[in-house]
Amino acid sequence: MKISLALGPRQPLSRQTAWGCLTSNLALPGSGSLLAGRRSGYGQLVLAMAGLLAITIFGMRFILWALANWSRLHAPEADPLESLLEIWVHLKWALLGFGVALIAWLWALITGLSILNSAQRAESTNQPPRLT
Repeated sequence: MKISLALGPRQPLSRQTAWGCLTSNLALPGSGSLLAGRRSGYGQLVLAMAGLLAITIFGMRFILWALANWSRLHAPEADPLESLLEIWVHLKWALLGFGVALIAWLWALITGLSILNSAQRAESTNQPPRLT
């Protein structure tokens, strides 16, 4: 079986296929866009993977740091503002990863809705007029 990320020819999609592209984009940003033949899918996929990688790496680093410093951060004599600042310093990169992934997801949502809209317009123009 050969797997390729090359774009196929861009052709009008049925409404059912467009819904599939939209839901694929919501599950994995960029996948539905690539399925529909849109180049923007590459950027969406790269952003989503970069965000996921940042969340994984920096999130694990934060969890390990928090477990190692749990008693010091929750000690009765600990200054809450100082603890909060220290938590922010270690958590900000993981939150940036969430932001990047959110941008990719929103971009994929907008592209998926555009795909669905163009499929609905293509189907409505292909139908003969209704006789009443």
